[in-house]
Amino acid sequence: MEEFDYVVAGGGTAGAVVAARLSENPDARVCLLEAGPSDVDDPAILRLDKWMSLLESGYDWDYPVEPQSTGNSFLRHARAKVLGGCSSHNSCIAFWAPAEDLDEWAALGCTGWSAAEVFPLYQRLETNDAPGEHHGRSGPVNIMTVPGEDPCGAALLAACAQAGIPTTPFNSGRTVVNGANWFQINSTKEGVRASSSVSYLHPIIGQRPNLEIRTGVRVKRLLIDERKRCTGVEYLAADGQHTLQVHARREVVVSCGSIDTPKLLMLSGIGPAEHLRQHGIDVLVDSPGVGENLQDHPEGVIQWQAKQPMTKKSTQWWEIGIFTTTEDGLDRPDLMFHYGSVPFDMNTLRHGYPTTENGFCLTPNVTRSRSLGTVRLRSRDFRDKPMVDPRYFSHPHDERVMTHGLRLAREIVGQPAMSAWAGPELFPGPDNTTDEELLDYIRRTHNTVYHPSSTVRMGAPGDSQAPLDPQLRVKGIDGLRVADGSVMPFLVTVNPCITTMMIGEKCADLIKAA
Repeated sequence: MEEFDYVVAGGGTAGAVVAARLSENPDARVCLLEAGPSDVDDPAILRLDKWMSLLESGYDWDYPVEPQSTGNSFLRHARAKVLGGCSSHNSCIAFWAPAEDLDEWAALGCTGWSAAEVFPLYQRLETNDAPGEHHGRSGPVNIMTVPGEDPCGAALLAACAQAGIPTTPFNSGRTVVNGANWFQINSTKEGVRASSSVSYLHPIIGQRPNLEIRTGVRVKRLLIDERKRCTGVEYLAADGQHTLQVHARREVVVSCGSIDTPKLLMLSGIGPAEHLRQHGIDVLVDSPGVGENLQDHPEGVIQWQAKQPMTKKSTQWWEIGIFTTTEDGLDRPDLMFHYGSVPFDMNTLRHGYPTTENGFCLTPNVTRSRSLGTVRLRSRDFRDKPMVDPRYFSHPHDERVMTHGLRLAREIVGQPAMSAWAGPELFPGPDNTTDEELLDYIRRTHNTVYHPSSTVRMGAPGDSQAPLDPQLRVKGIDGLRVADGSVMPFLVTVNPCITTMMIGEKCADLIKAA
């Protein structure tokens, strides 16, 4: 019987952090299991400017969505199959979560998660080149400000200012409610992504005999004894044929992400009782919140032909963010744009919209979507892809914010500062102006910012819909925690990668204090 003190199932954005921090104690033996390959010395992963090539590649679980009655049924959810998880697969946009989000988490019953309590964890994890006493200067994750060398992007920021959206620093310690700027990204100046794997694991691989990292092994289910204690995991070995077990003397941490974590819990008998019974799974804990509350940042796109040659060099091709509100009195932005210096026709070309190889786009997204979806089992076979149903645009709030975003994008790009760059609008096209026309376009062509979250949310101990308590412990099972984006009570307003690393830091602290 193989035994460790801790077993971490999933070597992704948070799991790599948990394993690295727990193995700082030389007396604690830690086993990290990751279904994908290692990213060490793999330029396909490490070169940040190549990230879009990873979509629908062999490094991607590539989950389809269930047919959407009010959204794009062709949409794919990219979920990374590689050490470092989605931090090894994304565009590495780096944000501290707004204090208002975190304080609301705490107000919802997640004690210990207020901004005052977790901002020090952001500081601990980063080495940031931005000014401010709040920033970390010696953490494992290198965070840099995009140098701003794209002339079309510079013109766009000037146009935003002309439209009433000033150039405002990000990660300053104050929430940007109305402002735009070059992003901060978790990357080195040489263009190597500072994923959780690069930042936390690469420096210690082969240096800590108490840490064992196994890649190419897929967790099938959790091992739970008759006392309802999680004692380890069962996994498919790297040969793809044999099933092995590894046991945990202290705790198991599940860090498989917001789609695969609820799937693993349900396969192990933790989830909505009736759904488990339908698939012939013995119910260990009737936890109706597992797989519920799926939240995301739905993303539209509006594309222009460029009048001048676009830049041929970029950190990661999506270098500017724009935040604003669609109604008065909000303490957080409800609308965000990413500016892309590349064509983005992956959901429009099939519908006959024109495209270009020399253009730019804005992608309005709903920062606090009110459309809630589900993750469900397709069968009891661990190899089957789960049923992911985001229910995009099932709430009118999301439709209103997105149509507002398309119109505001036109207003920004119509400013004098963009006159030397903005050619014809390619999609949705200037003839689409009414709510009905814009909504029809959005529903058929929208994408996602690949930010699924909140499917195994934490909450107050007495909250029956929250599968986790504020210490990230699975209610009803001893020795089992979850640490990834699924634990968020609601999705943060900004890109969540760095917040997910923070969750890994917090989980390790909670375990050490237990």
